Amino acid sequence: MKATELREMTDVELAKQLKDLKAELFNLRFQHAINQLENPLRIETVKKDIARVMTIMAEKNANNA
Repeated sequence: MKATELREMTDVELAKQLKDLKAELFNLRFQHAINQLENPLRIETVKKDIARVMTIMAEKNANNA
């Protein structure tokens, strides 16, 4: 996921994306705990995507204020 793609999204779409990523992270952590996770690096990727989304949301809030 690229930052340019995220900047084109609306606030509602960003909130939905954040919710989906957090759910995916929860599922990945659960799979990791029971040793069923095929790609452990996916956890890091999802964490970075969450940070990207939160950063873009903060930027948009700063610009609107």
